[in-house]
Amino acid sequence: MTDAGASKPPATGLRAWIKLLRPHQWSKGAFVFIGPVYGQALTSPSHIVPVVLAFVAFALASSGCYIVNDYKDREADRLHPRKSRRPLAAGTVPATPALMLAIALIVLSLALPFVSVLVGGEPMGTHHVLLAPGLTSAAVALYTLNTMAYSLSLKHIVIADVISLSLGFVLRVVGGCAAVMVEPSTWLLNTTLFLAMFLAFGKRLGERRSLGQTAAAGARGVQAQYTDELLRMVVVVTAVACLITYAAYVTSAPMLAALMHAAGSTPSAAALPRAFNPLWLTMLPATFGLLRAILLLEKGTYDDPTELALHDRPFQLAAALFALITLAVLAIAHFARGG
Repeated sequence: MTDAGASKPPATGLRAWIKLLRPHQWSKGAFVFIGPVYGQALTSPSHIVPVVLAFVAFALASSGCYIVNDYKDREADRLHPRKSRRPLAAGTVPATPALMLAIALIVLSLALPFVSVLVGGEPMGTHHVLLAPGLTSAAVALYTLNTMAYSLSLKHIVIADVISLSLGFVLRVVGGCAAVMVEPSTWLLNTTLFLAMFLAFGKRLGERRSLGQTAAAGARGVQAQYTDELLRMVVVVTAVACLITYAAYVTSAPMLAALMHAAGSTPSAAALPRAFNPLWLTMLPATFGLLRAILLLEKGTYDDPTELALHDRPFQLAAALFALITLAVLAIAHFARGG
């Protein structure tokens, strides 16, 4: 699919500065909430504050990194039909003030988690008051370093580009867990990694399929090193890996024990393997959603899984059902003990 705004003039003034921040990318920060939601740590306003601050911190860090990337690539972007409309490439935002803004955003993102100490946010458990914001800030710092490495080098290396992008989502999950001191499950991190890889590889496949064989053959840079056959294979592999690791996560003994404990039950270790976890029901919409995404990407209907999520009604219904089942199970478990 083509860029609907390609024929419009570049944004100017305040709109150019806002576009420079790429606020539409902030939605990726929703991964910050995954660990606290599954860890049932958002049952108190004092626990919500640190997670929201972590979300904002990752949003600011991502905007700062995008600005640095656009600053570095502004000369090359001027030669690209779509990227030439970016504020720095188009000259609608001056380069030096933009770079100063990027530095300010990154510094602010590292300091923001500590605001939770001032506004009464509390981590789970009895940890030192500065430990949770310190670990959250460390996750933001690692995210920033990883994103900078991607912009400067890794985006030019086949496979490494996707792994770097995916690591950014994993660090968001880690940052959200750190904000309320919920231990991140290895299975959850695996699920996040494979889901992010599926999205990244899916975007590359969708772009090639929507462009057609002739245009894809003329692709440059790292995109030229990917083939349709390779992309189709890794999209399916990462989708299957995502489903398997997610199934392992929601049916794992620690997850089931936590869910039953939230409901006021203390199961024995011997009973856990035989118990049914109702979160397994989310496997149905998750499987449908991933397989439908593969189908539409293969057909070239969409060139980006995130675009698919915004426009494809069956996929949206599957995502809504997934969220509804998850929240219902966690809410029932919480209120079953009079929470």
